[in-house]
Amino acid sequence: MSLIAALALLQAGAAAPAALPELGVNLERFDYPFTVERLRAPVGTEVAQMAFMDVRPAKPNGRVAVLLHGKNFCGAAWEASARMLVARGWRVLVPDQIGFCKSDKPAGTQYTLAGLAANTARLMKARGIDRAVIVGHSMGGMLAARFAIDHPALTERLVMVNPLGLTDRAAEGVPYRPLADLIADERKTDAASIKAYQLANYYHGEWRPAYDRWVRMLAGQFAGAGREAMATAQGKTSEMIFTQPVLYQFGRIKAPTTVIVGTRDTTVFAKRQAPPTLQQFLKPIPAIAPAAVAKIPGARLVRLEGLGHAPQIEAPDRFHEVLLAAIG
Repeated sequence: MSLIAALALLQAGAAAPAALPELGVNLERFDYPFTVERLRAPVGTEVAQMAFMDVRPAKPNGRVAVLLHGKNFCGAAWEASARMLVARGWRVLVPDQIGFCKSDKPAGTQYTLAGLAANTARLMKARGIDRAVIVGHSMGGMLAARFAIDHPALTERLVMVNPLGLTDRAAEGVPYRPLADLIADERKTDAASIKAYQLANYYHGEWRPAYDRWVRMLAGQFAGAGREAMATAQGKTSEMIFTQPVLYQFGRIKAPTTVIVGTRDTTVFAKRQAPPTLQQFLKPIPAIAPAAVAKIPGARLVRLEGLGHAPQIEAPDRFHEVLLAAIG
């Protein structure tokens, strides 16, 4: 479904959320499901506060899962999966990457996947975690791959869920879009545009009231005084995704790897910055996943039929079944 079609659905009755209150640029007024702590971590030449949840089970099984959020989600969106894992004895570490959600968004920061991975490793070591299963969704899947490549000793297993980074859009001919333009685009973000994009790309035209929480979470950061900081951070991380492909290093991944893909995901990163003559040739995640997964030694691709970009939110029970199988 196109963005135009999604907007038409909204206008026809799937109304966008009403005007949202300001939640704070660091989601100061948005509740997370578990206690939020913070770690000082470097980003570029600056030091920022990295928010995270470290959830411990009553009866530990000795294993740890690190859950990495996507660009349009936060650590809180992993709530159902975290509760499921903790109930089975897992310790679960859920960071908000710097530049996102409850973590700081330093104005002068240049974001890199390697830097975010290094901060995730720093967080693990600060919490006394020597090894973990790394699970990443969307942009977090791309980051999880970068983490597994850069920090193999810390990576017990790797699970990528509808990940970005399975192709190199620049190599496909998509032109670079200047950072100033990306930031200008982000300044236009509101609840209606977020919902329309997610309806079209994540949930294949089928909206549920439960998804509104995640629209409010993202849109509430753009409301009020935090708008410019959010637009800048989101623009810079879009540039990061476009300019720092991980695909060419998939052969270096040593951890047992599973890639989980909802087959109705229509996400095509950077499609809007491609010329119309090229857009029709850019394929969504389910179409490019088989060739990309084949580049990872021993990796397994699991398809979730009928689900979209965020299966852990759309159908958590089905997702958890395949996640548990993947992590052993």
